[in-house]
Amino acid sequence: MATPAQWIEGARPRTLPAAIAPVLVGTGAAGFLDAFVWWKALLALGVALLLQIGVNYANDYSDGIRGTDENRVGPLRLVGAKVASPQQVKTVAFTCFGVGAALGLVLAATTTWWLLVPGAASILGAWFYTGGKKPYGYRALGEISVFLFFGLVAVLGATYVQAEKLHWTAVAGAVSIGSIACALLVANNLRDIPTDSVTGKRTLAVVLGAPRSRRLYAGLIALAFILAALSALATPWALLALLALPLAAKSVKIVVSDAVGPALIPVLQGTGLTELVYAIGLTAGLFLGN
Repeated sequence: MATPAQWIEGARPRTLPAAIAPVLVGTGAAGFLDAFVWWKALLALGVALLLQIGVNYANDYSDGIRGTDENRVGPLRLVGAKVASPQQVKTVAFTCFGVGAALGLVLAATTTWWLLVPGAASILGAWFYTGGKKPYGYRALGEISVFLFFGLVAVLGATYVQAEKLHWTAVAGAVSIGSIACALLVANNLRDIPTDSVTGKRTLAVVLGAPRSRRLYAGLIALAFILAALSALATPWALLALLALPLAAKSVKIVVSDAVGPALIPVLQGTGLTELVYAIGLTAGLFLGN
């Protein structure tokens, strides 16, 4: 029987900035349009957090029953470590998806019903990342999914439910946050290349190989900061996103230095923190540039 602390660790709290950051930036873009709605922002945050936690448990379940996590380097996996049954973890994952869907339903009912389409797609994408008979996360499509759902959908969705329109600053923010979220997954999969290769999990890092994955990580991080500079065309305050640059530089240095295995674990925390600080800076800048 897993302890409460193990369930919390299984939720992978260090990945939560990937859910918080896009809602912040989307809300910042709404604020730039003078359309901030606090309760809709909170509902959008709830949806994002529940989907992120849900997908973490879903990955724990799916990878665990396939044996992918038996020799894994990194945070505790409940099923792989045999501290919780697969059914328990699956139930918690679907509970998170269900509550997140209920919150999303409120947002759709108070904005527009077509939001149910990206909402349903997000839940399906979360489950089939590693779930089902042909998980797309095992076919080098994980980064595309992260960019789509934790970049474009999350940021633009958070903006639209509040402002009911979009602006190019929201699009720039969506691409930048999606890029950093992709970089986080690239670092995670770079660390797991040895075990994923053995178990047949063909992530993008496995397909590209370590050297190209390292360059991809650096390129994604660079793209985010280039877009922050471009956002300064709307308001110079957007440059507050550059406060995350020292954190990003530290992680990039580790990745391009040929670090492997446990040496890459700090990069996950560093990239998550980079994304959060970047989002806070950009959000503050967009509000100040109203």
